[in-house]
Amino acid sequence: MDLRLELNRYLQNIRTNLRLDPASEKEILRELETHVEDRCSEMQKSGLTEEEALEKCLRLLGPARTLGKQIYETHSQGTWRQALLAALPHLFFALLFALNWLSGLAWVPVMLLMISVIVIFGLFHGKPAWLFPLLGYSLLPVAAAGVSLLYLPPGWSWVALLLYIPLVVWLTCFITIKFLRRDWLYSALMLLPVPSFVGWFLALAQDGPITLSSPFANNITPWTGITFLSLALFVTVFVRLKNRVLRIIALTLAGLTSSTIITLASNRLGLPAFLGLAVLMLVILILPAFIERRVSQHQQPLTP
Repeated sequence: MDLRLELNRYLQNIRTNLRLDPASEKEILRELETHVEDRCSEMQKSGLTEEEALEKCLRLLGPARTLGKQIYETHSQGTWRQALLAALPHLFFALLFALNWLSGLAWVPVMLLMISVIVIFGLFHGKPAWLFPLLGYSLLPVAAAGVSLLYLPPGWSWVALLLYIPLVVWLTCFITIKFLRRDWLYSALMLLPVPSFVGWFLALAQDGPITLSSPFANNITPWTGITFLSLALFVTVFVRLKNRVLRIIALTLAGLTSSTIITLASNRLGLPAFLGLAVLMLVILILPAFIERRVSQHQQPLTP
């Protein structure tokens, strides 16, 4: 038996279930490897062979998958600072609506500059969890483009939608694979504001061409701000939680809450629209998990 290969496989299986940032994973695995080597050395001094010592040490540590999940819950909880940074883009949009800055275009360069600087910083600092909500707001033009297709002539709008939907799915898959290999939950976190944007665009589109200076847009401004404020609160809870199941519940409740606020406050979207937004939220949760599963199936299989 190649003992070094056996230990590397065990550590790699743990890494698969850590789902932490690269720097934390590297440090944890290095400390764990040092611990295993020290324990094996002690066991060999007591009379065990190198192979027996490694086998006993790994058995005492337990299955790699279980140990990886335990370490994940210990290290996955973000700090309050990280939670605030993750909620910042949602709070920014809530502030835009609360102060009625959307009536002009002065906020556009401010938003783009803020997002660009923070995203570049995050990409060069290990892609922390708070980066992904900002990446989600970079998809705002994609959502706006989808709604604008509704204003094409009837025949052309359906053709455009048939081309638009596969493009959006491809873009989502590309971004998920490119940036979020470590955990599909962060992909869902990135896409979280999409149903809110789609819902408000649909509500505004009931009067014809979308304009942010219409009486209806002014009337729903406070509720729009509350929508993004609720997203900020749920994202804060998400970052502070340790358990993955509770994190999934937090993301689900965030989507359902925003969809409910949009449907009730707009007074223009009925049950079909609410169900559509709810289904969109489920897709946001299921699609990244499906992509991650497909990607992992093409990776080298590891022994448990």
